[in-house]
Amino acid sequence: MARNLKWVLLMVVVLCLVTKLEASEGDSDPRYKSCVEQCQKTGCVGDTCFQHCKFSADGKAIDGPWYMQEPLYLRWKQWDCQSDCQYECMMTREEERKRNGEKPTKYFGKWPLKHVYGIQEPVSVAFSALDLAIQFHGWVSYFILVYYKLHLQSNRKTYYEYNGLLHIYAITVMNALFWSSVCHSRDVELTERLDYSSATVLAGFSLILAMIRSFSIHDQSAKIMVTAPILAVVATHILYLNFYNLDEGLHRKVIYGIGAFELVVWGFWAALTSHPSKWKLRAFFASSLLTMCLRLFDFPPYKGYVDAHALWRAAGIPLSYLWWSFVRDDAVFRTTVLLKKSK
Repeated sequence: MARNLKWVLLMVVVLCLVTKLEASEGDSDPRYKSCVEQCQKTGCVGDTCFQHCKFSADGKAIDGPWYMQEPLYLRWKQWDCQSDCQYECMMTREEERKRNGEKPTKYFGKWPLKHVYGIQEPVSVAFSALDLAIQFHGWVSYFILVYYKLHLQSNRKTYYEYNGLLHIYAITVMNALFWSSVCHSRDVELTERLDYSSATVLAGFSLILAMIRSFSIHDQSAKIMVTAPILAVVATHILYLNFYNLDEGLHRKVIYGIGAFELVVWGFWAALTSHPSKWKLRAFFASSLLTMCLRLFDFPPYKGYVDAHALWRAAGIPLSYLWWSFVRDDAVFRTTVLLKKSK
């Protein structure tokens, strides 16, 4: 039965990979390009006009003294003439396509999403923030458990040998979710760099945690042998993104590769372990495989707000709760075992 389930899950992942949709680039549409050019000259798209379009995209006044330059807070948020023209032309063009019975298309590699109070991807931001809250709640509940409810050693250290790793994991995952929320709010080069870098750190450390816990690695030299090559890959990738080429396609491949390897590690342990909470580990593994499909799927946003990435973010919320539930059970299990050995 377990073997059949594995094959079913594998087929699901394969189907997710082969059913990924392709879409043409809407930003190459002559009508869209003409709209943007005209907007930057006139400051208007139809009846919608932008006051700050009397400034160039770099914030300098087209004509007029220095005190007429665009306010700093607008430049910081990157609400410039070019961005507003691109967004308004994109939405106008998509309305035309809808009336003509044409399917939505991508602009600059992304689906057209409706903004809410200047937030580019409001649904993804909301789910990322909620996931961050769940992660924080899980970390705090774990902290209270190991330091105030379980037995401690005479030096006030926990018996749970993976305690330090889980604290680092909590910080890295919350940091990644924070920058993910920021990037979904406003996708510019700086926020992309911070989002990609923090996601790479999280992926690398999650793999380290998976290997050390799954294989019960306690020897320091063995830990270094596991950790060093993963950290080297993570550091190299971050340096490449930040100082050579901010390549989104390469970043996705690296994250998917590390994530797939991590799932293989968790999957082997889930299949072979006799852990008292093995059902939670297996549920986490199976759910993670299915959730991966949402990350690989690519479809136009529903009602202009909900796309595949937003659904993937939503699916991560119950996974975060399940993960910390297993971690708490694992802490109780390992503390009980080590207490018996110490007596």
